[in-house]
Amino acid sequence: MPRNASKPKMKLKTHRGARKRFHVTAGGKILRGHTAKRHFTGLKASGRMRKLKKVTTVSPADLAAIRQMLPYG
Repeated sequence: MPRNASKPKMKLKTHRGARKRFHVTAGGKILRGHTAKRHFTGLKASGRMRKLKKVTTVSPADLAAIRQMLPYG
């Protein structure tokens, strides 16, 4: 039976873990935070910690999987 106005298509669900970890910019890029900044911070150089604070873009190898988890991003 074909879909029509009386039976619309279901909405896709956003992956809640991905929603908390990634941010989509207005241009469509996906940003992420760095790892390794929670524990043993005293052992890491201050310059390294400063770089870890900033966000970076997601690797092209992971883009397709993340876009699928964020259907409305």
